[in-house]
Amino acid sequence: MPASDDEAAAAERGAAFLAMHDGPGFVIPNAWDAGSARILEQVGFPAIATTSAGIAWSLGIPDGGELGLETMFESLHRIVDAVAVPVSADLESGYGATPAEVGRVVARVVELGVVGANLEDAIDGALLEIDEAADRLAAARAAAPSGSFVLNARTDAYFAGGADDPFETTVERALRYIEAGADCVFVPGVNDTDTIRRLAQAIPAPLNIVAGLAANIVDAPTLFSLGVRRVSLGGSLARVALTALQRAGEELRASGTLGFLDGAIGYADLQRRFSE
Repeated sequence: MPASDDEAAAAERGAAFLAMHDGPGFVIPNAWDAGSARILEQVGFPAIATTSAGIAWSLGIPDGGELGLETMFESLHRIVDAVAVPVSADLESGYGATPAEVGRVVARVVELGVVGANLEDAIDGALLEIDEAADRLAAARAAAPSGSFVLNARTDAYFAGGADDPFETTVERALRYIEAGADCVFVPGVNDTDTIRRLAQAIPAPLNIVAGLAANIVDAPTLFSLGVRRVSLGGSLARVALTALQRAGEELRASGTLGFLDGAIGYADLQRRFSE
């Protein structure tokens, strides 16, 4: 049966997104709703990822598993419909207790037009056994089209802690995840340049590092020079937006002045942008 126009368009976006990982490096910002996705697309980013943290905060709840599955699907649907560029989903640990359940979740996001996903190997702050984590990734790979869906395997050996040697643990897990079908390996929580360089050399797949998460902030050009192919932001842009809101509220509450409006995008401009 021939693919529908929507399926063909998604496959084209997915192939383009996968090809980005073969270049010298790219930044993929993380949106938390349709409006933030539209702004980031208009800035000129060729692809957008979602942030579970940002989505949760926008709903007034903390990050870390409190975002329900159907709420996540609703958010993804709005974001995908709002932009024309490829969208990759933050699926946390897969929203499933078993590999089969993770596979069904991935199949559903594929139906939404999402062309990539992060899958974590930790639940409630603890690393899964490597075999279980690899099985969950294999189920995700089986549910998503190869060549037009980027499976980004996140390993939390640094971020979650608990590993005797986080470098060796990360590399061991990365190799298993690549064998299970991962296209890219995501390592949060590492922020020293020497370790990042060593990881890029040891992992035979594109390396994704999140910028702005750890205390030592390493910018994107530096990360690219170390061999990183994909730089994401996690919840950092959402934190910036919420920080601006808090500062505006504090100024308004304390003095009633409107200095926070200096440089703000005008109402008419935003109306135009969201009408296009």
